Amino acid sequence: VLSGCGVYDGTEIHEASAILVHLSRGGAEVQMYAPDVPQMHVIDHSKGQPAEAETRNVLVESARIARGKIASLAKLTTADHDAVIFPGGFGAAKNLSTFAVDGKDCKVNKEVERVLKDFHKAGKPIGLCCISPVLAAKVLSGAEVTVGHEEEEGGKWPYAGTAGAIKELGGKHCVKEAVLSLTPFYEAHVDTKNKVVTTPAFMCETALHHIFDGIGAMVKNVLKLTGK
Repeated sequence: VLSGCGVYDGTEIHEASAILVHLSRGGAEVQMYAPDVPQMHVIDHSKGQPAEAETRNVLVESARIARGKIASLAKLTTADHDAVIFPGGFGAAKNLSTFAVDGKDCKVNKEVERVLKDFHKAGKPIGLCCISPVLAAKVLSGAEVTVGHEEEEGGKWPYAGTAGAIKELGGKHCVKEAVLSLTPFYEAHVDTKNKVVTTPAFMCETALHHIFDGIGAMVKNVLKLTGK
């Protein structure tokens, strides 16, 4: 499920690409979706500032990543899929929810909320990375997720405050690294009860290959939980 195209106002493109590579390697068939709604705003990524007079549609922008093969999120059903995965990027906090503006008091897009609840009710796995675990924390009360560390540690974890917000949303935060470790699931957290799998990705200032590997751990465990 995509949220636009570009880290500051949509889907983080490297995360989406990494997810697709790992899904392909895992032999999964993939269908991409996005809500057919206007973006909260448009960011000029060369300046990091809003483009005041510009408006864009989340589905239309997400189609750039999907190479045109994408459908409205309203068409996504649990009957047609074994799992659902949400990449990060500020679009998850701006277009899929209002977390970027409202924090713990945020609202989640009605279709995103429906999808999360439907997959949870059906016992089908949900994967999320970077900032998108806030969606699960908001919608699935008590879900265990990770966005990495809970302290900034000199700028290594610039969005560490998100961990506190997850707790306020009703979720349980589990501290994880963004780099490969000796744990069996590397640095993805697996909430086996709720079948929610999360990894920090770009919540950490680290090398791209560490982020790629962490996303791989998330995808691997999502696929494992499907039982196929």
